[in-house]
Formats: sequence, C-alpha cells, structure tokens
Amino acid sequence: MTGAFRRNREAREAHRLAQRQAQEEADARESAEVAKEAAAEARESAENFALRLVNQFERLREGRQEQLAAPEPVTAPTSASRTNVPYGVEMAAQWGWRFLVIVAAGYLIVRALGFLSIVVVPVVIALLIAALVSPVVDGLARVGLKRSISALFVVIGVLAAVIAMLSFAGTQVANGFTDLAGQTVKALDEIRDWLINGPFHASETQIDTWLNTVQTTVEDWAAAYASNPFSRVSEVGGVALDVFAGLFIVLFSTYFFCAEGERIWGWLVRLAPRAARSRMDSSGRVAWVSLTQFTRATVIVAAVDAVGIMIIAAALQIPFVVAIGVLVFLSSFVPLIGATVAGAVAVLVALVSQGPVTALLMLGGVILVQQLEAHGLQPFLLGRWVRVHPLGVILAVATGIVLGGVAGALVAVPLVAALNAVANHLTAVPATASATTSTTASATPAPPTSPPPSAPATGPTSPPPPSPGAGGA
Repeated sequence: MTGAFRRNREAREAHRLAQRQAQEEADARESAEVAKEAAAEARESAENFALRLVNQFERLREGRQEQLAAPEPVTAPTSASRTNVPYGVEMAAQWGWRFLVIVAAGYLIVRALGFLSIVVVPVVIALLIAALVSPVVDGLARVGLKRSISALFVVIGVLAAVIAMLSFAGTQVANGFTDLAGQTVKALDEIRDWLINGPFHASETQIDTWLNTVQTTVEDWAAAYASNPFSRVSEVGGVALDVFAGLFIVLFSTYFFCAEGERIWGWLVRLAPRAARSRMDSSGRVAWVSLTQFTRATVIVAAVDAVGIMIIAAALQIPFVVAIGVLVFLSSFVPLIGATVAGAVAVLVALVSQGPVTALLMLGGVILVQQLEAHGLQPFLLGRWVRVHPLGVILAVATGIVLGGVAGALVAVPLVAALNAVANHLTAVPATASATTSTTASATPAPPTSPPPSAPATGPTSPPPPSPGAGGA
C-alpha cells in the first residue's frame, strides 16, 4: 500500500516536471520569435530612417542648387543694410537696449518706493525686527502658547525694551544738561587757550572771526526758521504724524509677520506661475535665513560697539554714558557709517565737557573699538553667516544713501545679503527641479517664521505643514 502511494506521487512529480519543461521550452521559442520580430522591425525602421534622411538631403541639395541658379534681386544700396553692420556692433546694440529697459524699470520701481516711503520703510524695519525675534516666537510656540499670543508678547517686549533704552538715555540727558552747560563754558575757554597756546598758534583775532561766523550762521538759521512760524509748526506736525504712523505700521507689521508669516508667504508664492513656485519658495527661504543671520550679527556687533564705547566714556568720566551707548547701539545698524557718526558725537561730548585732551583720548578709544569690531568681530560674523565682501558693503551703503538717505543705508546691506544668497542658491539648484516639484508649492509656508528644512541649525525651526486655508492672507 505504501509502495503504491509512493509510486503515484513520483509519477505526479515527474508529470509536473515534464509540463514545466515543456512550458519553459514554449516560452523560450516565443521569446526567440519576439526577438526575431523586434530585430526585423529595427532593421526596417533603420532602413526607413536612412531612406528619409537621404531623401531630405536630396531635397535640400536641390533647393540649394535652385537658390544658386536664381538671379540675385537688384536693390538700391542703402546705408542701413544689415550686411554693413558688424556682428559685434549688432550684439552690443541688442544688449544695450535691453540694459536700458532694465535700468528704466529699476528707476520707476525706486521712484515708486520713494513715493510710498512712509509705508515701505516701516514695513522693511518690521521685516528686520521679525527676522530677529522669530526664534523667540518659535520657542514660545513650542512651549505651548498659541502663535498669535507669542507674537503679541514678543512685540510688546521689543517695544518695552526700546522705550526703556530711550527713557534711560533721556533721563540722563535731562539730569545732566545743567551741569553740561556750565562745563561747556569752561571747555570753550580751554579750547580757546589751547588754540592760542597750542600747536596751531592762532591769534585772538582769528578766533573771534571764527566765532562771529558761527554766531552769524546760527542767527541766520534761527531767523529763517522763525520767519514763518505757522509753516514750521505744520512741518513739525507733519513729521510727528509720519513718525507715529510709521511706528504703528512697524508694530502691526511685525506682529503679523511673526504670527501669520506662513499664510502671507503661501499667498505670495501662489501668485507666481506654477512652474516657478518651487524656486520662488526656496529662494525666499534662503533669503530669509540670510536676513535672520544678518540681523543677529548686526545686533551682536552693535552691542559690542555700545558696551566698549560706554566703558571708555565711563573711564574718562564723560557725561551721558547711557545716552552715548544707546546712540551707538541704534546707529550701528547702519554699517560703517552709523558707528562712525555715533563715535563722533561721543568725542564731541568729551570735547565740550572735559576739554581737548579727554576728547583725544575718547577719539583713540572709539577708533580702537571700531578697529577691533571691523577687523575681528564683524568679518567673523558677517563673513561666516552673510558672506558679503566689504567692498560690496561699502558700495551698498553708498548706493542706499544716494537713493534713500538714512533709510536706504539701513536697508541696503541686508538687501544685498539676501540677493547674494538667492543668487548663489539659484545657480546651485538645477532649473529642472522647479518643474517636478512645483505642485507642492501652492500652499508654501512663509519665510518670516522659519528657514527651509535644509537650513543650518542657526535659524528657527522648520514650519509645520501648510493648511488649506492659507490663501486668506
């Protein structure tokens, strides 16, 4: 019984093996036939392609022969013929009119921004403040606070810090103004004696002439200012109104940049063509990281300048130490020029209050602090984080002053840093990447709250997934 069962099982296995071998042979024959048909089709396609290529070449040769055989048209010679214009001149003309169009467009944009400066400047300042405080907002949001509440706390904290600095400085100036008036008279006498008996050997007649010139200039300015008091009052009122309006724009813009930056940026990205959304989103994120790092580096440099000059002023017993520190800190946000102007004010206060010797010592201290900052701290921070060449900084500040005054100088360097980061990013990212990932940028988060996922650890945290209602910004 067991032997019969074993024989039946072996017979079934042999039958299945035979069927499998037969199937494999049939598949092999079918594959060979398919390969043979494919080879035949390939040969036929190659023959057809070669035949079409030969026919096309024959038609081109016949057309060329007909053109050579046709008589040339008789035309009157003209000086405007394209054959008389060298290729280099023609290419230069094409580049020239395109360059003129770009310059004209840039000029119109600058004029429009200048016309709307009362809105544009506060918004840019709010963007810089948001870049500075966005890590704090992200940290409070991670703790558990709602982002709107976190942004409100941060804006109130920034406003309180600015008011506290200005209050301390104003209180010190108000308390020491009476003493400074007495010291000024004494210092002027010392300066007069130093000019007469010092290295200049000026005569009293020359000094009296200089003083009379200064006095006449001041009196003329005061008379011109007081000639039409109503217009002056209206001008002062207009300036005060602009300042208050700009302050409110800064506060509200900073709040919304910190609280709803993702929605705002997602809405802006969706305004771009679909094929460009991915590159626009990534470029904006790179620019935001560069702007954030620039504001951090600038705050550190400004704090070091302010503390260093305050220490020197306190050591020389110069009045208004806190006021000088606040002035240096705020003016250091304008690279190269701001700290120099603030240092000159500190030297002037030292000259008026303590005399020329103390002023020279203060000048040496200011130069020492600025040299340490310019050749040590600033290249380390700005060169490492922002990567803008010093020549680029100087040209950017000069251009900003010409175009927009103090506001232009304040905005020029961060704008150049952001453009430099975007240019490096776009030259490093392949252009084909935008077409494959453009559909994911329809609800992209905003730079004013977080850097790209590939950003270094110095930036704020990466944003959460965008919500479908992000377009309501």
